[in-house]
Amino acid sequence: MDGLADLASTIGNRFATNLKGSFTDLTPEKFIRIVIIAGAYMLLRPYLIKLGGRAQMKSHEEEAARADAEAKAKISPNELRGRVEIPEDTDEEDEATGESSGPDWGKKARRRQREMIKKLLDAEERRLRESQEELEDKDIEEFLVKE
Repeated sequence: MDGLADLASTIGNRFATNLKGSFTDLTPEKFIRIVIIAGAYMLLRPYLIKLGGRAQMKSHEEEAARADAEAKAKISPNELRGRVEIPEDTDEEDEATGESSGPDWGKKARRRQREMIKKLLDAEERRLRESQEELEDKDIEEFLVKE
């Protein structure tokens, strides 16, 4: 415990001695030099902060642009949902022209595929409609007076 007290008193004595020595050795030239340095710092600090802010903003914008480019390059399956187009019943036209846009499926397989896509889209629309109705019901419940 005595060592800690000795250390504290040593630090205090050195601080007082150094502070006292700094002011006693202060000549007018050194005083003017300190005033110029402190004044220049106070005058230039706001401009340096603005410059740093601009550089940081530019860096953030470049990073955001890079992230957007990466996000656009990668298309997730969720983004493709809702963009599905249901092929029309063109079985007769394909056979007449001899051209097909997809694999050479049979007539029944194409029909089953179209029906499946229609069912999936109908189910999704029904789910969205029900969730929208639930949200509307919650909005209406806010305004109802409960006693």
